[in-house]
Amino acid sequence: MAKLRYFDARASIDQPTAPVAPHSEFLRTGKITRHQSHWLAAERRYLTHDEVAEKTGRKLQTAGEKTHQHINGFHRSIQFPKMVFHRTLEDSPHLGYCHVTAARTKFAQYEAVSWAFYIANFYADIGDNDNVFEKIDVRYSRMYFAVAIRPGEHTPEKMTIDRNIRGNGLLFRTDDPQVAIRNVLLLGARNEQLREIIRQL
Repeated sequence: MAKLRYFDARASIDQPTAPVAPHSEFLRTGKITRHQSHWLAAERRYLTHDEVAEKTGRKLQTAGEKTHQHINGFHRSIQFPKMVFHRTLEDSPHLGYCHVTAARTKFAQYEAVSWAFYIANFYADIGDNDNVFEKIDVRYSRMYFAVAIRPGEHTPEKMTIDRNIRGNGLLFRTDDPQVAIRNVLLLGARNEQLREIIRQL
């Protein structure tokens, strides 16, 4: 796949726009348009992949921190640790995901499941192998998902997806922030009574 190139769109936006037809503007007002952009073709300033990854990371970090505040603001009996960090995709630094929090809970027929909650700025399937994301779709601006995790054994990562849970480790995935927050709260609720209150929201 060809390496993507990024340019700074603000440089072209900041330029004053010349009239569509300069000669008709002269006939109407008698003024000659002398904007630099009229005489010189606008040069695009291309961004490095590191610059793009840094901008993407800042946006993801902000989204992760706001989401963590929303989750912890629901009820004082459901509080999650703040574990906000992000990663961008290697060949597409404009795409990335942000880890928001992690916890341990009883899930379906599983007694104790460690899980992590993430936000991504794209929508994708969770892969069945080392490739975490498959069929990336950028038409959706966000994807909220939680996966079961376990300590990494033969990988440089400290934690990996626990694919023994549901085959691919995916606990939920949605593009709706309200559904995502409700699902995270359900995972964090300590008893069935609290879960029932959350389900009615």
